Amino acid sequence: MWTFEMMMSDPASWLSAAGPRSEVILSTRVRLARNLSGHRFPYRADDEELFAVRETVLAATAKSNYLTNALVVRLEDTDEPTRRVLVERHLVSAAFVAGGSGKAAVIGEKEILAALVNEEDHVRLQSIRSGLQPTDAWRLVDRIDREMERNLHYAFSGDWGYLTACPTNVGTGIRVSVLAHLTGLARSGKIAQVLGSVSKLGLSVRGFYGEGSASQGGFFQVSNQTTLGQSEDDIAYTVERVAGQLAGLELEARETLVERGGRRLADEVHRAYGVLANARMISADEVMELASLLRLGVALGLIDAVDLGTVNRLLVITQPGHLMYSHGGKPTVEQRDSARADLVRKELASCD
Repeated sequence: MWTFEMMMSDPASWLSAAGPRSEVILSTRVRLARNLSGHRFPYRADDEELFAVRETVLAATAKSNYLTNALVVRLEDTDEPTRRVLVERHLVSAAFVAGGSGKAAVIGEKEILAALVNEEDHVRLQSIRSGLQPTDAWRLVDRIDREMERNLHYAFSGDWGYLTACPTNVGTGIRVSVLAHLTGLARSGKIAQVLGSVSKLGLSVRGFYGEGSASQGGFFQVSNQTTLGQSEDDIAYTVERVAGQLAGLELEARETLVERGGRRLADEVHRAYGVLANARMISADEVMELASLLRLGVALGLIDAVDLGTVNRLLVITQPGHLMYSHGGKPTVEQRDSARADLVRKELASCD
């Protein structure tokens, strides 16, 4: 049985930097929104109905071949550190852990697959893959969706498709997003123009943790805005094509940075590495900014003391919730910054 402790000690597969275009695209996530016929949407349902929906969905996930041995987390049984960890690992949204009855997360091994119960919709199925893999991620989610549908009666309209709590999800219910590291475009001053063009193509741009979050370290989430009027394959292809073009522009921007100031950039990268490898106290925001610069240097071959997978892990495991969970309860800011610095030094030393 996959446990929370196992999840904490075994980094998610999407952090491995093993997927296509991983030098720019950290991960791809495909999510399907579904609701059960005959039940009110979560925001209108009472507690009794929400708990009934949860048990129905959990019974279906227990029969899934794709979620065998999955970790089941019922929200009311968790503490604050656990909830923050789930958000920091991109498994659930901040809104999901904010409260509400009958919520649960079913998390498969390596965090490749997950099912969320009673978030905005009754069921949200998702897959997170390393690098740029919208089509592969969609096909995996489609397989588990078809399997779940044999045991669940989804709310579906012949005119509108799958019915969802939010109108922008009606139709296919699919949301395809990529987490991109666009620090080259940001440093070159082109990021606003490029992201503006992406928005005109019908895609939305958000921060590191998605909707409502700010961009940090040049990390952005890019996803489709609507799900009606196109097939799932077409939506996945569109995001893959645009994200591929975005990655190409980012690589060009990085080449320009090297051509115009390679020695200066290399100095910044090595200074960032020096701080991360030697600091005795460091904040989460500082890790994010320095790790972004280090990641750029690793991708450009300016530093070979560390690999992309290690940098990716640092972006997640140094977040406050992870440190709260690992060190029990609520450490002070000073204790947290000290523990974070210890963790960063240990991770970087393991690359030697």
